[in-house]
Amino acid sequence: MQSITYTVKAEAGIHARPAGLLVKQAASFKSNIKILNEESGKEADLKRLMAVMALGVKQGNSVVISAEGEDEEEAARVLEAFLKENF
Repeated sequence: MQSITYTVKAEAGIHARPAGLLVKQAASFKSNIKILNEESGKEADLKRLMAVMALGVKQGNSVVISAEGEDEEEAARVLEAFLKENF
C-alpha cells in the first residue's frame, strides 16, 4: 500500500469541480483508492464523487490518500501531483 498526506491550501477546500476531476483521475487506476479527512476521521472511496464531497474537506485540513493494488505507486505519485496543482 502507498499513501500520501497533503494539507489543502485552496480557499474553497475540495469543492465540486476540482473534486470531480480528482475522482476522474483516481478512476483511471485499477488500485483501490481511499481518501481520509484527518480532521473528521471520515474516509471515502476516492472513485465516488458524492462520497468525497461528503467528507467536507476545507482549507487547512489534511487528507491522506492511500492506494492499494497493481498500480498503487503510480496512482499515489499522480494523485499527489494533482493535489499540489489543484488544491
